[in-house]
Amino acid sequence: MAQSVKPISSPVPDAWYPTLAVFMLAIGLVVTASFFIYEATSSQRNRSLARELTTGAVASVFLGFGSLFLLLASGVYV
Repeated sequence: MAQSVKPISSPVPDAWYPTLAVFMLAIGLVVTASFFIYEATSSQRNRSLARELTTGAVASVFLGFGSLFLLLASGVYV
């Protein structure tokens, strides 16, 4: 009755970790920069809460996954 145990493996190949880290962090930083530029250049009446929340969420997702892949690429298995 012993079932064969399948080892846990990553859905993403290990060789892709550094590339994914660089691209996702770069995209996250660009979106973050556009968020700060939008906040600095738009007036109080012209701001859109939906745009601010969307931009912040997209930047957060890309920076979060970029940080995860950076940690994985450097050997910290989280």
